[in-house]
Amino acid sequence: MLSSLRSSVLTLGLALFALPAHAFDTTARAAYVIDQTTGTVLLSKEADQPLPPASMSKLMTLYVAFEALRDGRLTLGETLPVSEHAMSYGGSTMFLNTQDRVSVEDLLRGIIVLSGNDACVVIAEALSPDGTEAGFARYMTQRAKQMGMDNSNFANSNGWPAAGHMMSVHDLAVLANRLISDFPEYYPLFAEEEFEFDGRAPSNKRNRNPLLKLGIGADGLKTGHTQEAGYGLVGSAKQGDRRVVFVLTGLDSTARRAEEAEAVVNWSFRNFVERTIADAETPIAEAQIWMGAEKTVGLVPEGDLTLLFPVLNDKDVKAEVVYEGPINAPVEKGQKLAELVITPEGLPEIRRPLFAAKDVPVGGFVVRMKTVGGIVLGDVIGNPLEAM
Repeated sequence: MLSSLRSSVLTLGLALFALPAHAFDTTARAAYVIDQTTGTVLLSKEADQPLPPASMSKLMTLYVAFEALRDGRLTLGETLPVSEHAMSYGGSTMFLNTQDRVSVEDLLRGIIVLSGNDACVVIAEALSPDGTEAGFARYMTQRAKQMGMDNSNFANSNGWPAAGHMMSVHDLAVLANRLISDFPEYYPLFAEEEFEFDGRAPSNKRNRNPLLKLGIGADGLKTGHTQEAGYGLVGSAKQGDRRVVFVLTGLDSTARRAEEAEAVVNWSFRNFVERTIADAETPIAEAQIWMGAEKTVGLVPEGDLTLLFPVLNDKDVKAEVVYEGPINAPVEKGQKLAELVITPEGLPEIRRPLFAAKDVPVGGFVVRMKTVGGIVLGDVIGNPLEAM
């Protein structure tokens, strides 16, 4: 009965200069930009709307293939056969035929650099639960749901236009983040600018990612284009200690895709700055304790709390600490007790957990009697919580 939602408002004094940052004005049908280092969403436009992903959905085929390599179900040197079905695909291909046996490594590079539709199907049929591309697509859909990609559904392995083959730009960003974080040993493949497979496709040997040569830290991931989807790009760039992941889709030309992608990268790095607003040893607020040896306990972040803010911002950052309290003793150091809620101007709300800075044991007999006496007195005056 005594538990209630308590919060305290504090100001984190960060001198961040001048004016609030302006949102990026994109012409993309849908867009999502996230600072991977801090987890800050910088831009979100129609982020959870399922849309045709075109070849950008090949990233899911690659993720499943990397998992198979990690688990030993595939090896890079292993060669795989090419089926009639794989050979039947048009569009961007490695020009594989049924006489080929192709190494997994070449197939992966063929998917990443050449956007090979046929290469995707070879991988898919090798890993499919039932040996078919359709079975692999069903598996990808299930795996995507496990990864928190709730707006993704796959009808094939390569993004060829098909009813129900959809992904949101948010899901694509989640997938890109996982590829970078989970498979650092394979991620450098996405920065390869050229792959000439067996000399048989001289017109299709260059990576379509327009950012790789620009010297802005771009090192992945995948372009896509169909008439229905328009032109899109799942990209990532790293400058210094910061990495940005972005997804754009629904643009009207390769030139517009290149211009928009470069502009997004430049905007993301130039208009935001990292600031450490709290350290793990210094409490930033106090939470009230019920029946404890002490009345309050300090609240600290899990580690040094570094967040991203607009560079052009001359206002102090206001934050609210929210917890359900008073908190019953005993309290253990490191116990999660509260949440820090920050809303920087020009950015989405940021939430971070806060933890007990030290142990607070149950109070002794005198403490308990004083507390009970305070409740009785509080009942008389009609404000039991003030007795705390």
